[in-house]
Amino acid sequence: MAEMIGRDEIVIRPGMGALHYWRDIWRYRELFYFLAWRDILVRYKQTAIGIAWSVLRPLATMLVFTIVFGKLAKLPSNGVPYPVMVFSAMLPWQFFANSLTESSNSLIDNANLLTKVYFPRLIVPAGSVIVSLVDFLISFVILCCLMAWYRVIPDLKLLLLPLFLAMAFLASFGAGLWLSALNVQYRDFRYVVPFLVQFGLYISPVGFSSSIVPEEWRFFYFLNPMVGVIDGFRWVLLGDAFPVNWPGLCLSAALTLLMFAGGLWYFRNMERSFADVV
Repeated sequence: MAEMIGRDEIVIRPGMGALHYWRDIWRYRELFYFLAWRDILVRYKQTAIGIAWSVLRPLATMLVFTIVFGKLAKLPSNGVPYPVMVFSAMLPWQFFANSLTESSNSLIDNANLLTKVYFPRLIVPAGSVIVSLVDFLISFVILCCLMAWYRVIPDLKLLLLPLFLAMAFLASFGAGLWLSALNVQYRDFRYVVPFLVQFGLYISPVGFSSSIVPEEWRFFYFLNPMVGVIDGFRWVLLGDAFPVNWPGLCLSAALTLLMFAGGLWYFRNMERSFADVV
């Protein structure tokens, strides 16, 4: 921390540790807004249908899952129209997948900025997650229209939706912090992330209900943090047709907090070397 003493003297003092770092994040909030807005514009720049891509991707996935799992495999939908069941799960999953993909590559994509000026590097992956939140809000409007079409009306549990959205945010941001820092050190992780996203889609209850998972597999099943998030979304949106497994939800929530805290710790420890390595 530099401080002017008199006219020509500059005294350099050590920073204030973690407290100084979090104050810097607030001081650089305008950079955070700029990076997030830039990423929103760049994502859909020179595309023929623009922001409609954020709607077409979950809709196309919903259609495929409805045909394969609902019509052909005839998996149960607990009395709820299968498209609504799938799309209510696609919202948190698409948010998680987009956030993970964008944040894991965020430091590499902003390498020129990292090597030229100081700012808290945490701003970069955080901005990527906020961009994915915009897609989530657009898709949520489509879900509301879909639920109105099928006459599925949520009850007061809908008020708990921000809680599960916060859980999805922490899960995606925590995993993104791990992968963005690892991606700077080991560029192999740019190939690992697409595999993780594709694999996670099929082990998460997007195209099926958690009710079909055998009891003896439930513990391992809920080690996937997105299971608790998706089950929570279905519970608040679709009601008691999708009851929550509370021990499993608590396990997923605990793992989410652990992953976020661990990702934050690892990112902060590796942050000093980013400019040298990237």
